[in-house]
Amino acid sequence: MPSSVDGLPHQLRIRLDPENAARLERPAGLAGVPEATLARSMLSKAIEDADPGASSTTAMLDGIPGAYERAIESLDQAHAGESIALDDL
Repeated sequence: MPSSVDGLPHQLRIRLDPENAARLERPAGLAGVPEATLARSMLSKAIEDADPGASSTTAMLDGIPGAYERAIESLDQAHAGESIALDDL
């Protein structure tokens, strides 16, 4: 598992939409590995191959349906006091 700057592994919880979950199910079954194992491997490879430049990151984020609207909604919730400080988690 990749490690963070402080040397401790990071855990992310990722939810897939039904269509992408179904796409992952078949190759995981063919490989005989749990879907989470295949997903972790695919995500690690994608991160390694990703161009960290600002323009490519912006283009990638622009490709996420509804991301901008969710970001604005999150800002509105934070301004309204509907968020939890990281220190309180």
